[in-house]
Amino acid sequence: MKTKQLIQGAALTLCALSLNPAMAHGAGKARHGGVVQVAHDVNFELVATADGVIIYLVDHDQPMPSKGIAGKLTVLQGGKKKEADLKEAGDNQLKATGVTVSKGAKVVAVLNNVEGKTVTVRFSVK
Repeated sequence: MKTKQLIQGAALTLCALSLNPAMAHGAGKARHGGVVQVAHDVNFELVATADGVIIYLVDHDQPMPSKGIAGKLTVLQGGKKKEADLKEAGDNQLKATGVTVSKGAKVVAVLNNVEGKTVTVRFSVK
């Protein structure tokens, strides 16, 4: 009798676990032609501009306000390192000027106050 109850309990547990499987969010599609990475369930899209970069913030397919978010951008390219401040630049945008990002660059953004946390986002530009 105990074996039957044990098997039934295991079967119920497996059924309960399979009813609501966890789904990873994953990076969304680039909306502005940039490179998208996800950190803390927020999509960050890095887009090169003529005078620097813009990072767009999207949370669950909705633009995430950039108000109060700032940080530092580090670009590693060709053995050289360049840093710039990231500042609010619109509804869901952060901007850094004075840096150049092109194919092969590694970019690290350290952002303060993303939903109350410090978030590090790493990009590889292909």
